[in-house]
Amino acid sequence: MTSYQETLTSNEVNDLIVETATINHVEVIENVIDSLEQDDSAMVSRNPDGNYLWKFKYGSVEVFVQLSGTSDEDTITVWSAVLKLPVKDEPQLLRYLLELNCTSTLEARFGIIESQVVVISTRTLAEISPGEVSRLITIVATLADDNDEALQSKFAAL
Repeated sequence: MTSYQETLTSNEVNDLIVETATINHVEVIENVIDSLEQDDSAMVSRNPDGNYLWKFKYGSVEVFVQLSGTSDEDTITVWSAVLKLPVKDEPQLLRYLLELNCTSTLEARFGIIESQVVVISTRTLAEISPGEVSRLITIVATLADDNDEALQSKFAAL
């Protein structure tokens, strides 16, 4: 069997590294959302500054994905509201959410934004892979869908 080796110049090697290292974050996010969304529910808006905001339905929740730009310093933030505040037995709710944050939320976490309990994750784009983007979106969507109804039935205000 004959073996051939191709020798690349240093410029060709650099071009190959840049080509493989550069991912189209918008395309990756849209592919992930296409695989998760239900009932053609996905919507996107883009402002002139290069920020993107997607919204889609996953199970019983709405999931939001925000991309603040496409440079390494920009971020991807994924969140989904699971419970409106105020609630009954707020101290017990907060304790329960802290316990979940320590045991089962992986790269996401429960938090409070504008009087709503949310599942949220954020990450800078520096060295992020398509698999990490997919994982962030999937983790937030799954945690929100798995917990929203139980939290609402146990803690929602009457």
